[in-house]
Amino acid sequence: MNEPRYPYLHVDVSSEEAELVSASLFELGALGVEERDASTLHKPAGGAAVTLVASFADDAAATAARGELGAYEARIEHVVGDEWRDGWRKYWKPFRASQRLVVVPSWEEYEPSARDLVLRLDPGQAFGTGTHETTQLLLNELESRVEQGVRVLDIGTGSGILSIAALLLGADSALAIDNDPLAVDATRENAERNELADRLQASGALLDDVTEQFPLVIANIEARVLTPHAAAIAARVAPGGLLLLSGLLATDVADVRAAYRAFEELARPERGDWRALVLRAPGAAEG
Repeated sequence: MNEPRYPYLHVDVSSEEAELVSASLFELGALGVEERDASTLHKPAGGAAVTLVASFADDAAATAARGELGAYEARIEHVVGDEWRDGWRKYWKPFRASQRLVVVPSWEEYEPSARDLVLRLDPGQAFGTGTHETTQLLLNELESRVEQGVRVLDIGTGSGILSIAALLLGADSALAIDNDPLAVDATRENAERNELADRLQASGALLDDVTEQFPLVIANIEARVLTPHAAAIAARVAPGGLLLLSGLLATDVADVRAAYRAFEELARPERGDWRALVLRAPGAAEG
């Protein structure tokens, strides 16, 4: 029987272009993007400063993305078999995501301090190990902004990392939605790992199917989703509630901010080329 073949799009870029092209690859449907430079185990191809290696669900998706990259030199290569899927695990170690939150791969040992909140995670094939700047921005904001007993909506949950972090920090319950069945499965499994399955509901429901309003709404997704769906996202935030948005490049912020103009801006944290927005909905908070 033939072993499965997985397509990867290799794109050679300069160091200055790496962040922007990586973001573009995610917007074009990449499931993950590895950055190879002189310091990494795998080196860039030829004389390139950086080679971005983006995984795609199938050849059609990889080919379509290559066609959208314009002037960038891109090539499709394949990995055969399943062993590659777990190869990255040996490089992913426990790390401190904020003052109290420590993200620990489910297969690693970690001895926490008295103040540590340990978040055990296995993303499976879902996006969200906590190492990307967009996720780290929100993990840090959650630590200072989660109020005890609130209910959370996590839009585009990925591995469930942000919902789980909110619960560990004192939220009462969370609804985590994603249109990717693999993400829903990963979120449920990670909720069980952290003994939070009774407080976290993972669902493949569409945003339009959610009628409840929440005092805390989290969305770590691309600007191309946040902007056109602003009205639907804003409608899910309770009066006076918090809306935490991430997945924004510096060049995206103005458009996204304009789409949520009725909200008060509380903060605009940044890491590298990435930005987040911390917004408060109009109206008085309940309680």
